[in-house]
Order: sequence, then C-alpha cells, then structure tokens
Amino acid sequence: MQIQINTDHNIEGHEALAARVSGGIENILSRFSDHITRVEVHLSDENSDKKDGYGNMRCMIEARLEGRQPIAVTHQATTLDEAVDGAADKLVNMIESTLGRQHEQELRRTDPPLPKMQSKKKS
Repeated sequence: MQIQINTDHNIEGHEALAARVSGGIENILSRFSDHITRVEVHLSDENSDKKDGYGNMRCMIEARLEGRQPIAVTHQATTLDEAVDGAADKLVNMIESTLGRQHEQELRRTDPPLPKMQSKKKS
C-alpha cells in the first residue's frame, strides 16, 4: 500500500509530520492492505488567517481499492491529529461497508462460478 501525504501552503510539510501521518494511516488500514493499492492524504488549514475557531484543520483521505472507484472522506477539527484521526475512522467505516457489500453479493450469487482459464503451453 502506497501512502502519499500532501499539504497546502499553510501547513509546513515536515518529514516528521509526513512520517507520523503515514505511520498512523498505515497502522489503521493495515487489515485492508490486500485491497488497497494507494492512499492519498491531503492536509490543509481552512482558516489560516484566523487562528481561532473550530474546524480550522481539514484532512481529506482518498483510498484506491483494487477493481473499484476511489473512496474519499473528509474531516475537519481544531488540530491536524484530530482531523487525521476523524478522517481515518470515517475511511475505515466506508471500506468495511464497501467490502462487506461485496462479500454479501458474492454469497448471494446463484449462478455457478466462472471456470478458471487454463493457459496453453507452447511446445
């Protein structure tokens, strides 16, 4: 699973921040790593000119699941850590729901499975 961290011009994208966010995302999504090919995290300060108030920090996470359209979630909070944690929780719920629906559909199928294609060897 590849994880990419992006920040806007109001957030300094230090290596320590990128490592902390990347490590947290990897840990939270580790049980889905067989299904996820790439994760992009976008961090931004929505009200950089105003240092007070709720919801200044925004985290948008986009996950690309194999064979599916990308899934994206957003969370706003007062700190970057809270924004990342909130977005990660939303993403886990969405992935569980998506993969659960796929599993339920596979269980409900009544048609026989497609035969596996045998590769022909050249002599």
